Amino acid sequence: MKDQFDYIDQQILLKLRKDARKAYSQIAEELKVSNSLIHQRIKKLNTEGVIQNAEFILDEKKLGYKTKSYTGIRLREARFAKDVIKELEKIDEIVECNFVSGNYAIFILIYARDNEHLRKILYDKVHLINGVAGTDTFICFDTGFKRNVPIG
Repeated sequence: MKDQFDYIDQQILLKLRKDARKAYSQIAEELKVSNSLIHQRIKKLNTEGVIQNAEFILDEKKLGYKTKSYTGIRLREARFAKDVIKELEKIDEIVECNFVSGNYAIFILIYARDNEHLRKILYDKVHLINGVAGTDTFICFDTGFKRNVPIG
């Protein structure tokens, strides 16, 4: 897919990455192309799945989530993976879930109000899921930076 991007596609993605609410007409004006071209290109990028949705970035700390942690999950057996993930998805504080290699089968990202809330999520929810053999949790003190993958 990357080889199919031309300069216009790359510029559109760069501008939308900075501000997903930016008006298409403003993008067209900045790139000195027609408004309809921008609409066509964004429609193509949506259809091809490059752009999946526009989201607001919420400030978790301002919403009261002061504890961020990454948790590695060991399974009793590999066959439990899909069922465990279905159950993890039901826990609202888990915002990301990944299959990984190494000592863990699954790595999750959890936002909790505080350490006590994190303990409850882990002990009263995650550890009770059938197939979970154990967890190791890594508290994140701060995020140095966060960004999307490079374009182009």
